Amino acid sequence: IKKPAKEIAKKISKSIKKIKGVDSVSIAGPGFINIKMQDDFWFKELVQILKKGEEYAKSKIGKRKKVNIEFVSANPTGPMHIGHARGAIIGDVLASMFENADYDVTREFYVNDAGSQINDLTHSVYYRYLESLDSEPKKFPDGFYPGKYLIKLAEMIKKKYGNQLKDVDKKAWFPKIKEFSIEYILDLIKADLSNLGITFDQFISEQSLLEKETVEKTMKMLKKKDLIYVGKLANPKGSSDEKWEQRSQLLFKSTRFGDDMDRTLKKQNGSWTYFASDISYHLDKYDRGFNKMINIWGVDHGGYVKRIKAAVKALTDGKGDLDILLCQLVKLKEGNNPLKMSKREGNFVGLDEVLKKVGKDVLRFIMLTRKNDVSLDFDFKKVTEKTKDNPVFYVQYAHARCNSVFRMAKEMLPSVDLSKEELIKAKHNLLKNDIEISLIKLLAEWPNILEKSRKMLEPHRCVFFLNDLASLFHSFWSMGKDNEKLRFIIPGN
Repeated sequence: IKKPAKEIAKKISKSIKKIKGVDSVSIAGPGFINIKMQDDFWFKELVQILKKGEEYAKSKIGKRKKVNIEFVSANPTGPMHIGHARGAIIGDVLASMFENADYDVTREFYVNDAGSQINDLTHSVYYRYLESLDSEPKKFPDGFYPGKYLIKLAEMIKKKYGNQLKDVDKKAWFPKIKEFSIEYILDLIKADLSNLGITFDQFISEQSLLEKETVEKTMKMLKKKDLIYVGKLANPKGSSDEKWEQRSQLLFKSTRFGDDMDRTLKKQNGSWTYFASDISYHLDKYDRGFNKMINIWGVDHGGYVKRIKAAVKALTDGKGDLDILLCQLVKLKEGNNPLKMSKREGNFVGLDEVLKKVGKDVLRFIMLTRKNDVSLDFDFKKVTEKTKDNPVFYVQYAHARCNSVFRMAKEMLPSVDLSKEELIKAKHNLLKNDIEISLIKLLAEWPNILEKSRKMLEPHRCVFFLNDLASLFHSFWSMGKDNEKLRFIIPGN
């Protein structure tokens, strides 16, 4: 435009002043425009809030577009722990946000049931099974899972098979133990998720994709696009030439799509890498009609982000839209005492234990008090305190006070109709104090907060909003103690 910002702001201000509901317009700094709306504008918005209620922030912007949100996807090697809960809650809340905006959402769990950890689990369960038959504790080899949760699993296998699997070839016992163990642990995970208020639409098995030769089909597609080759990777940064052994291997040209290096697709033993099966899984998502995909991963998967995004871009010719959120660690403690979590060491704190202590509502709220990429301290002691330092209690107390206003109003004003219909017709222009108008303004921000949270994939913004709303409400409540005109219930008013 080639004109000073203030001059442009003045012209825009003249047009804004003509808009109905605008009280005043002022220009600040280098050209910022401040707009003040008339109180009547906010009263009309309050009426909309009252009329729509829970529907106030709903929108149709999604137009039923399909969205796949994959989260949790924990290895079926043990029950869920508090670390899994963070990604589970973020994924579930994001899914609800997209549903609120009229998207066709699928909550999906990718079952990693084909990797080396499943082999370790199967051997671990077999050791427990043998132990249950002999009634003698056995020393676990390094890398196995010594968790006590496997004892019950082994007892169930013993009940089903007796000693049939004791003195037989591995080919006979391994598939039976593996299948039984995965099914049992998946049931534990589903029960934990249900107690957390989360239900999945799809459980996709990695093993089933391998059996359907989905990976082979994906590799053929990449080959057709000239995106795979047999070559040797350069010496990784930080390793010496003596230690690094270059070998020919099947590689994906991921550097073409912004990755740091090309990626291995096949192991030395001829089996596919996890990356190979993962990109075939994402192609499967796309083939099922999901152009929009969102993955919620643990921070330990950070190294996979560039490569999987590169693969999706390559396989879908740029039509697939994949977002990946990385969840930082949850540090569990009770006061000053940290609690460890490790399935391999067998000393983790199960999600079921946490839910029994604090309940699902508290857990869901606390997990959203920080952005996903910031580590979170979960203090058992703090989340059960009834103080303003406990964010859950602070918001719940505001809600309790709201309910108490209506309860007291019914007692003090028995002849007054407090139905929603009558509240809509009330004299809202009696609300003249700045804090009263500020409270309406903040409530009116909710649709914008929700929409921004969805667009930015940042559900923690909703919790921040609730905290701000509770803070303003508590301030308003306190002002009524000293100023009768600011009390919620004024007989005869």
